[in-house]
Amino acid sequence: MGGTGFIGREIALAVAQAGHPVTVFHRGHTLGDLPATVDRVLGDRRHLSQHADQLRAAEPRVVIDVIAYTESDAVTCVDVFGGVAERLVVISSQDVYRAYERFLGVGNGTLEAVPYTEEAALRDHLYPYRDRVTGGNSWITDYDKILVERAAMSDERLATTVLRLPMVYGPGDRQQRLAPYVHRMSDERDAIPLEAGHADWRWTRGYVTNVAQAVALVCGDDRAAGRVYNVGESDALSEAEWVTAVGRAAGWSGRVVPIERSQWPAERQLPYDWSQDLVADTTRLRDELGYTEQIDRDEALRRTVEWQRDQDRHADPSEEYGAEDRCLEG
Repeated sequence: MGGTGFIGREIALAVAQAGHPVTVFHRGHTLGDLPATVDRVLGDRRHLSQHADQLRAAEPRVVIDVIAYTESDAVTCVDVFGGVAERLVVISSQDVYRAYERFLGVGNGTLEAVPYTEEAALRDHLYPYRDRVTGGNSWITDYDKILVERAAMSDERLATTVLRLPMVYGPGDRQQRLAPYVHRMSDERDAIPLEAGHADWRWTRGYVTNVAQAVALVCGDDRAAGRVYNVGESDALSEAEWVTAVGRAAGWSGRVVPIERSQWPAERQLPYDWSQDLVADTTRLRDELGYTEQIDRDEALRRTVEWQRDQDRHADPSEEYGAEDRCLEG
C-alpha cells in the first residue's frame, strides 16, 4: 500500500529481493522504477474500498501499509483485507511517544527519559500537527499514528505488526533533509553555525534501504505478529555530530560552530525544545529478529549526498548566509 514513494519503493524492492511475489497499490503518479515482476493496482487510498475485489484477488499473505495516516485509513485497510491476508504490517512513526510531544513544547515540560523502548509512554494529546496546519481539508489535520496503531492492533481479523520509524534519510527523500547542510558544503562554507541547543540535540535516524530491510525481515517472520518495534540506527548522533558525518561524506573540511540562543537570529529560531532528545531503543528488533544494518552510515551518507547534489537546489548565498555570517563574526 503506497509502494512507489520514497520509503514505499525501497520496501517493495526489499520484499521482492527476498523472493516474495509483490503487488503494489498506488495512484500511478510515480512509477517507482520497480522490477517487471512486481504487479500493480492503480487507485486512490481515499477510495480503497472501491478496489477491494482487485486487491483481494492478489491473495496477499502480508499487507504492508506505508500510507496509513489516519484512524479511518487503518479501519478501511482492515475491512478490505480482513479474512483474506494473514498479517498486516503498519508503518508507524516514533512521533507517537510522549517525548515527541515534549519536543514540540506541549505538556508539563517534564523531559522524557531516553532511549525510549516500545513500552514508553505515548503522547497525551492526539493530532500533533492539527494546530500547525493553515487552511482546511488537509489530511494532516486528522493525522495520528497512535490512532492508526490502535485501530489496526485491536481488530482481530488481522494479526498486526507495528514498525515505528525514525527520521528516514536517503536518495529520493522528498523533504531533502540534508539539503541545508549539503548546500553550504557545496558552496564551500568554512563553518556551519547551529543554535547551541540544536547542536547538542540527539535524534534517531535510519537510512531508507536499511529501514526497508527491517520491513522485509518482519514480513518474512511470523514471530513479529502482534509485536511493536522501533526501527533506527543503534546510536543517535547529536546534530553537530550528524553535520560532521555529512561533511565527511561530502568531502567538506569545515567546522560546526554552536551559537548561543541569545545570539541566534530570531527569524531562524525553531519552535522546538532541544533539551528533549528523540532517541529510540531498537534492541527488541535486533534481539528478537536478528536485525542489523546492511549499509553502514558512511556509505549511506555518501549515497545521499551524491543524490542531493544532483538535485541542484542551491539557494542564493547572498540572501541566505548574511545572518549566519553575522553570527559567526559575533
